Amino acid sequence: MDLQVISREGKPEYAVLPWAQYQALLKAAGISDSPQAPSAAQPGGPAASDDFPSFDQVGVLRRTKGLELARLARAVGISPSYLELIENGSREPDAAIRRSLAWELGVSGWRGES
Repeated sequence: MDLQVISREGKPEYAVLPWAQYQALLKAAGISDSPQAPSAAQPGGPAASDDFPSFDQVGVLRRTKGLELARLARAVGISPSYLELIENGSREPDAAIRRSLAWELGVSGWRGES
């Protein structure tokens, strides 16, 4: 996760992260209604926050839920190395793995895809 921590008087006060990762965290937490970024809205086009997280966001979602890579891979029925390939975008999971990941990570949008 690309995270910047801003401190005041030696204590963390703010955490700054990319918008896409923020949206993935909101979705993982089950929060669907969020404010649009002023510069991210483009006239005439759908907002990025309306999309389900991409599979390269699996790592962010997994860390948000506090799951270790090996534990999630075991729960889904795949090897940790294969899950790592999915997380970094090198592999596209098949429908069964998508359903398992959706179940374990709580992402309903991946369940209906084929």
